[in-house]
Amino acid sequence: MPRGRRGGRVSALEGGPEEEAPPAAAAVPSALWASQLQPEAAAGQILLRGIFEIERSSCDVVLSEQALRWRPIQPERPAGDSKYDVLCKEEFIELKDIFSVKLKRRYSVKQQGSGTLLGITLFICLKKKQNKLKDSTLDLINLSEDHCDVWFKQFKKILAGSTNVLAHSLHGIPHVVTATLHIIMGHIQPVDVCTFSTTGKFLRFGFSAMFGFGGRTLALAEKHRWMSPNQRRDFAIIKALAKLQPEDCEISFLPFISSQDLQERKVEGSPKSVSNDQWQTIQGQILNVSIMAIPCLCSVAPRGLAPNTRLNNGSMALIIARNTSRPEFIKHLKRYASVKNQFNFPFVETYTVEEVKVRPRTNSAPNLEEDAGRHAAASENNFPWNVDGDLVEVASEVHVKLHPRLINLYGGSMEEMNDSEVNCNCL
Repeated sequence: MPRGRRGGRVSALEGGPEEEAPPAAAAVPSALWASQLQPEAAAGQILLRGIFEIERSSCDVVLSEQALRWRPIQPERPAGDSKYDVLCKEEFIELKDIFSVKLKRRYSVKQQGSGTLLGITLFICLKKKQNKLKDSTLDLINLSEDHCDVWFKQFKKILAGSTNVLAHSLHGIPHVVTATLHIIMGHIQPVDVCTFSTTGKFLRFGFSAMFGFGGRTLALAEKHRWMSPNQRRDFAIIKALAKLQPEDCEISFLPFISSQDLQERKVEGSPKSVSNDQWQTIQGQILNVSIMAIPCLCSVAPRGLAPNTRLNNGSMALIIARNTSRPEFIKHLKRYASVKNQFNFPFVETYTVEEVKVRPRTNSAPNLEEDAGRHAAASENNFPWNVDGDLVEVASEVHVKLHPRLINLYGGSMEEMNDSEVNCNCL
């Protein structure tokens, strides 16, 4: 097995000249980095191409749909130089083995700001032996802020996965032909959108959110991205259920009033607008809070996490699971996969609302893992939220407000579908 070149973490493939390497580099042989598949297997549509320094060598780096490939850039040599051919042999890693990415910077004690850019660091987990995994890093060095930013965003987009909450909620399956037909036929579907903010600061737009069990489950899954999506989902659910605990919080919401109700109030001489004194408040021990502006069809809930919600009816579903025993809560979760009413439990409350405010009343967020010391101190007092499948950590109250029919997409109406035929493999 050839050893890596001095100072590098990734060495040439089989057949290169042997050189002495530091212990850290020798401990990670090239067989762990370069896939045993042939380079043709890593082919796919090229997403980006650029130059980075890898192992102190300038390399031509290509990012495709399935792999990251690189080859050292060397001056021209006479034809038939076998040593040159070996040194320039292409290496690659499959994208499925990358579980995290960050910008690499150099910081000084007195320095203010984000530090001097050095490049991009990829965190990789590969199978060393049967049932054994090894994690390490690969540095792509380039001092250009713009160059690294383009690559960093592309990596983050790839690692974020392919779950599209809005598209799957419309039909339950990611079907390209169906989407194409809707575009050709000009079927326009208006969609309600939510804004998420905290202490007057805008966080993001979204369509669905979970706090409590749903947020902690996603936080656990994000710490094990080296697993396959199904494995880390099942692992996170089991671990979150094993440590099931309620959150002491206060939930305020503004009930939804339909246009028909407003018209009736006008006839009766009632106020035309909704005033602040109509806000309702719930306090206590809560296991999970779901706020859904769309039905959220998925593999674990074929009828949707909020089956009575539509894409453009101007309202959100607020689902609150109060504190109960673990067996009862598990029964509630299992109901999502069946045709039975998952809300028919004494500890589950459902409301149709326009706005929601969720305020945790504990001083700090619960410890998600025994080894919490590994994680950044900035997130220790933050509560995890699951917003459209993305982890959002917030330390204070979150305000969710609905904006009716804010965007349009190509698609049909949910009412045209038969619930018994809804199916999904989006997760």
